[in-house]
Amino acid sequence: MTHVEDSWEPVPLTEAVRLFRESAAPWWVGGGYAVELAAGRSWREHADVDIGLLRRDQHAIRRVLSGWDCHVADPPGTLRPWPVGETLPVDAHDVWVREHAGGPWRFQLMLDESDGDEWVYRRDGRIRRPLDSLTVADDGFRRLALDVQLLYKARGRRAKDEADFAEALPALTAVQRCWLNEALAIEHGAHPWRAWLDDRSTRNG
Repeated sequence: MTHVEDSWEPVPLTEAVRLFRESAAPWWVGGGYAVELAAGRSWREHADVDIGLLRRDQHAIRRVLSGWDCHVADPPGTLRPWPVGETLPVDAHDVWVREHAGGPWRFQLMLDESDGDEWVYRRDGRIRRPLDSLTVADDGFRRLALDVQLLYKARGRRAKDEADFAEALPALTAVQRCWLNEALAIEHGAHPWRAWLDDRSTRNG
């Protein structure tokens, strides 16, 4: 087992995009980069690069990374090797990737759940949406929709998550604010972000 505190030297986003263009399976840019891309500007450094995919496409993506050293967080807090051909357990969704053993980690894979043509939020299966609304086209790749990415960030409420929400709030459309507000209500009930979403929805009609 490898401890998750090990060193990071994330690849530039352009290099990650170039690598995953080899995949026929859908994938997308997530995390802080997805938030900044939606807002159209940058406001902080990024400690890693998140690439999202559907769990059902894990083998196709792993084959693209056949020459890379991949480790899955299983159980959370530790990492173990993920060899080509292994189907990950249903509670494993976070994969760390580097060029070779002993090297710095370069990017993460985040596995999302699906049911037919629907995306299913892994933390609360009541929250769903059509897969064709999950991602947004960007400059030669796709990124996770801003409202979905903020939903993932809402639980931890780390300093960077709070900053991302505050900076990206003006970029949310009325439809996105409504969806995020409803999703937060389902998962959390009361949540501080909901007051901001309600306020902006009211003021912007």
